[in-house]
Amino acid sequence: MPSNDVRNLLQTAVPTAAAGAITVAVSGVVAGGKGALGAAVGTVLAILFMGIGLYVLQRTAKTLPQLFQAMGLMLYVAQLLLLLIFMAVFKGTSLFNPRAFAVGLVVATVVWMAAQARAHMKAKLFYVDPEPEKHDKPEKSGSSS
Repeated sequence: MPSNDVRNLLQTAVPTAAAGAITVAVSGVVAGGKGALGAAVGTVLAILFMGIGLYVLQRTAKTLPQLFQAMGLMLYVAQLLLLLIFMAVFKGTSLFNPRAFAVGLVVATVVWMAAQARAHMKAKLFYVDPEPEKHDKPEKSGSSS
């Protein structure tokens, strides 16, 4: 990943993880250990889905820019389907609190989206590619009189 992509990922993942830690702590106090585990699973799942999505979209933008918008829509649908599959597999689980899971997932997703919007607004990206400078004439070394 180029440094700008890594910077963008860090500017979104770090605030999301911090908000997730707060959500885990609050869920632990309100719903006990299962609540903390549920919020942690929701936060990790959101960071994982959003991080993979960001990576895929950045690669698509660089290699196949004409497919960027379609890939974004397909990725969104794939994320929803994967979340639906996860929810179906863990439907009746007693491993973690499902409400805390949902809160962790929603909080992490909202913070990720807000942090990604902020990172995009702060990024100094050219919207027009500047032309490279041309050096056709070699520079003379020494003095000419």
